[in-house]
Amino acid sequence: MNLKIRTGPEPRTLFVSGAVSAGTAVMIGAFGAHGLRSALPGDMLAIFETGVRYQMYHAFALLATSWAAAQWGSRLPRSVAASGWFFGLGTIFFSGSLYILSITGIGWIGAMTPIGGVLFIAGWITLGYSAWKGARR
Repeated sequence: MNLKIRTGPEPRTLFVSGAVSAGTAVMIGAFGAHGLRSALPGDMLAIFETGVRYQMYHAFALLATSWAAAQWGSRLPRSVAASGWFFGLGTIFFSGSLYILSITGIGWIGAMTPIGGVLFIAGWITLGYSAWKGARR
């Protein structure tokens, strides 16, 4: 019997998450460009586009996290996993709040955007830590 103990995220899961997020960003961006351009004021459309842009950036970050998990996942499973979680949750809080704010105009939802920003920063720091520690072993 061959038992495999999983200690961190499977690189494939992180890669699929990044690919789905990137594809979703393209669809949401197209919706904004074609469906919302005439429906939203310019400032709200700019907010919407910022959400799309940061979702795409962090879809690439999830792809980078997949690569890091493949390289160093067995050595640093928790830090690689944490960076993936930070990027995913950051996208939900940051981009999601901007989408809702721009479409609905509900101002208080914008208070969630900085939480997403902090999660993004934590993801980048954690990914850098993973690379630093993983490459040195």
